[in-house]
Amino acid sequence: MSKYLVTGAAGFIGARLSHKLLDRGDEVIGIDNLNDYYDPALKEARLAQLTPRDNFSFQKIALEDRDEINRMFSEEKPEVVVNLAAQAGVRYSLKNPHAYVESNLVGFVNILEACRHNETKHLVYASSSSVYGANKTMPFSIHHSVDHPVSLYAASKKANELMAHTYSHLYDLPTTGLRFFTVYGPWGRPDMALFLFTKAILEGRPIDVFNYGKMKRDFTYVDDIVEGVIRVSDKVPQRNDNWIAEEADPGSSSAPYKLYNIGNNNPVELMYMIETLEKCLGKTAEKNMMPIQPGDVPATYADVDDLIRDVGFRPDTSIETGVKNFVDWYREFYNV
Repeated sequence: MSKYLVTGAAGFIGARLSHKLLDRGDEVIGIDNLNDYYDPALKEARLAQLTPRDNFSFQKIALEDRDEINRMFSEEKPEVVVNLAAQAGVRYSLKNPHAYVESNLVGFVNILEACRHNETKHLVYASSSSVYGANKTMPFSIHHSVDHPVSLYAASKKANELMAHTYSHLYDLPTTGLRFFTVYGPWGRPDMALFLFTKAILEGRPIDVFNYGKMKRDFTYVDDIVEGVIRVSDKVPQRNDNWIAEEADPGSSSAPYKLYNIGNNNPVELMYMIETLEKCLGKTAEKNMMPIQPGDVPATYADVDDLIRDVGFRPDTSIETGVKNFVDWYREFYNV
């Protein structure tokens, strides 16, 4: 049994992760600022399922509140920290860039400092497939350079990886960054395509299909993400004294630092996802075909060889199964 801190515990992935950790007997301290980036009622509903559970406690804290972060770490002394709290969304970063600086940069350094000073054994943190930016080499590998982000959100996640490496190098703080690929499933975020499409189709409204439907995404089911997070959290990175800097591999280091992709390793065309959704809903969508949005990339595809090698896990939930599970949840939750 370990003592976990899960930031963003009322979020889509954070709530699911907290349940799974509690199921296996771990203690979980959850924090979240419960902001209104999307409907807080959904966050409250997720949290309402967690709060009655044994070995779970919750505190409403924002990452950028340094004093509260330091107080909580000092009192609780979490052994493993999973940092999922962040300002999410590529498109929103064009409208409100300061939110990303405050949460994803200031907030993340507060977490790093708190881990450093409170004997945290392992910091696992969410990065994003968005860091691959203008990279066209498929599948995306952690051994590729990711120096050309195309959104501030992506730049903030790349910055997190660099900041974590610095703390791993300077203070021997073991850190693992996880590049998530298009996470979806029950209790998902309302700003994500599957949620937006489902709501619009059921309400008889048209859906906006960007890049004229010529998008591919490595849709990854939330339970596969959570399984990957847990397996990785149990494998603490070690210092590698045989590392050779001249090899210039962005995916390796002499420090106790690791990166992994967590993706389905099976890109799906956006139009196929929509067709699958239409079958599950029993309704055909009216489609507004539109150009690609600023900050978006046309395709994502995860190389998960390192994840398979190191923790023996390959995400494999099919889009058909995942979309059906989401639709079943949506209909029950919203009574439609």
